[in-house]
Amino acid sequence: MRFQLTFNRTGKQRMLPIDYQYFIGAWMYKALGRADGEFAEFLHAEGYGSGKQRFKLFSYSPLNIGRPKVWKEKALFELHRDTVILKVAFYLNGAAEKFIIGLFNQQQFFLGDRFNGIDLTVSRVERLPEPAIVETVGYQATSPVVISTWKEGDKYAQYLSPNDKQYGNLLKQHLENKYHSVPGAEPLPGEFPFRLTVKGTPKSKLVTIKPYSASESKVRGFKYDFELTAPPHLHRLILSAGMGEKNATGFGWVDPV
Repeated sequence: MRFQLTFNRTGKQRMLPIDYQYFIGAWMYKALGRADGEFAEFLHAEGYGSGKQRFKLFSYSPLNIGRPKVWKEKALFELHRDTVILKVAFYLNGAAEKFIIGLFNQQQFFLGDRFNGIDLTVSRVERLPEPAIVETVGYQATSPVVISTWKEGDKYAQYLSPNDKQYGNLLKQHLENKYHSVPGAEPLPGEFPFRLTVKGTPKSKLVTIKPYSASESKVRGFKYDFELTAPPHLHRLILSAGMGEKNATGFGWVDPV
């Protein structure tokens, strides 16, 4: 399920860190915690399991903040509008719609780090129509998609470009593992077509996670347009839980073209 949240900017502050994505995820955990503390703690600490992997099964888009002034040297956006929009998605059945709308409606929070940020209030929550799902769908990645590899002895993960020869297979494996983590999920076909076709040149983006903290880290993803052939179950998963890794931290939001 996909939803659109409309926020009103309520304070005088208008400077927002460019790497704000992590703070949205932190707010969503808090909002879930107010409604159902056990569920929020489960998502944060455990998630849904498939082997050694854990998945949160929700995702969110970049903020639509119009055309802000960009202060590159300070890594800040300066906002010039009072309304901003965010899309969020959950891999849940339709019965959860009222729960999600009630969860976010009229929520207030501060979005930013200890130096800069904006005060926001949710003024509207609406469910977005479900797109038609066919076997081959065109997408646009509006936030960076992350696919990584890590070998024993490596200090850091290696973040792959969509043009890397391993990328398609790793993406398929990650999607299958994410899908199989869902309790009661229908089995996927034993053999099924899976083909990723990248359109144009992927754009690399390095994002700082938990800035100005002891656990600060950097993650690289890629924004690109693509066409994907896969079973409808996997398309629905991508649209609700994101594509690639680290969806609950603001990566892998895609829109059907």
